[in-house]
Order: sequence, then C-alpha cells, then structure tokens
Amino acid sequence: MTAVVFLENNPDLSEEVSVQPVDVRAASTTYIRAGYSITKGDLLYLTLMASDNAAARVLARVSSDGSEAFIARMNSKAAELGLTSTSYADPSGLLAANVSSAYDMARLISYVSGDERIAKIMRTPTYTVNAGRRVINIHSTNQLVMNGDVDVQAGKTGFITKAGYCLATLLRLPQGGPEVAVVVLGAKSNAGRFWETRHLFNWFSSKAEDLLGTPLQAATVTPN
Repeated sequence: MTAVVFLENNPDLSEEVSVQPVDVRAASTTYIRAGYSITKGDLLYLTLMASDNAAARVLARVSSDGSEAFIARMNSKAAELGLTSTSYADPSGLLAANVSSAYDMARLISYVSGDERIAKIMRTPTYTVNAGRRVINIHSTNQLVMNGDVDVQAGKTGFITKAGYCLATLLRLPQGGPEVAVVVLGAKSNAGRFWETRHLFNWFSSKAEDLLGTPLQAATVTPN
C-alpha cells in the first residue's frame, strides 16, 4: 500500500532524496543510513524487494503532503478498495497497530499486480542500488522469486513478532492458466511461509479444473 499511495501522483522516480536520521531509527531491516542520497525509484526497489523499513519511511516523508497525510491516504485507499479489515498506522509495517486479513491481502496483491511499476519490482530477484559512491546489492526476500520455479506475478513478505512470517503473492497456474492469490499469515519460520504457499498452490493447481470449471478464468485462495 505504501508503494500504491506513493505512486498515485506519478512522482519523478529519478529524483534523489536524502535519508534522514528519523527514517532509520529502530528500523529492523534496512540497507541505508542517514545522509545517503538515493533516487525515489531505488527506494521503491528497497521497499518492495528487500523489505527495507527505512526506505518505506523515506517514501512517505518525501511525498507531497508528508508522513501523517500519507498514512491517512493509505487508510482512505484501503477503504476505496473495499479492504474492510485493514487499517494502517505507519508506512513501514513495523507497528503491530497495522492490521489486515488474508482476504484483504489477497485483494491488495491482486490489485497491485495491475501496476507494472510495482509488479516488475516484485518479480525482480536481484538489483543494485546506488547511494552516492556506495553500491548496495539487494535480493528479493521472496524465495519464490529467487528460485524462479513458480510464475510469480507479484508478492511481498512481511514479519513482526506479533504477526509471524507472512507472504502475500499472486501466482499464475501452469500452462498459462489463471492467476491465484495465495496468502499465508502467522507462519512459524521464514522457510515455513514459502512451504505453506507452495503446498496451497500445488493443491489448487491439482484441483483448479474442478474448482473453477471451464474455461479457467481467475481465482483467489486465502487460507485462514
């Protein structure tokens, strides 16, 4: 949702911005430091590929109306999309006050797959960020993208202690079949969320014709 709201006003992604101390304070996962100068486009890659909390904060801070208005827009956008179980408290996802449901996450990941500016980043396994004279090599936190054996259309990992290991991803069924959104929340380990996703996806693939009938169009699977 941070990426969706940031891109609404079609910002210049080549514009460089400076990372501030407030952006990196208590950021559990980040590749950047205060004083780094990074383009907005590279901040999107850090946010969506590497789950960089500080990068997400920078995007909100440098948006046209600032961080507080940005969070308010995240919530109004959720309402527009019909995400009735979703509420945002910060742009990085670190606060436990951020809440959602598997169903809402499935709808959101399906929605963002329609924006190629977001989807192409979510399909990228590795990327190089330039921060002045510093070169930062990042890789996707989504092991399905890194392994490359599943047709990932979009996907995003997440973790805080209260939520466990989470993954929302949009996958295409074999032989050019329809797309299916698979959401795993509260997995016990990093590897576990990907195992659960593969298990659900493989099960759905074997049952798709029976569940969807013909011709196959589209489906969403969201485990409780």
